Amino acid sequence: MTWRVVFSPEAEEQIIGLYRDIATDRSPEIATHYTDGIVTYCEGLQTFPHRGTSRDDIRPGLRITHYRKRTVIAFTPDRDTGNVMIIGIFYGGQNYEDALAS
Repeated sequence: MTWRVVFSPEAEEQIIGLYRDIATDRSPEIATHYTDGIVTYCEGLQTFPHRGTSRDDIRPGLRITHYRKRTVIAFTPDRDTGNVMIIGIFYGGQNYEDALAS
């Protein structure tokens, strides 16, 4: 089965916000490199949609994985649709558990 990675509007906003923060603190080039890396990593879920850790305790079907130890990627694979929905990108210790529990 070929999976399709889909970014939620919230995840897209989080990537844009992360880009802005890094571009301001460091440089636009570093921000582009880092955020492009996150997107590429997420696209890799097409091949391995069940990687990471199951977090059904927060939300049914939720899985999390990490990018470069500083970014948590929250996603849900849905076998019925064949989609891997990226529902959140949390950087630098942001509390993803509370954000996703609501």
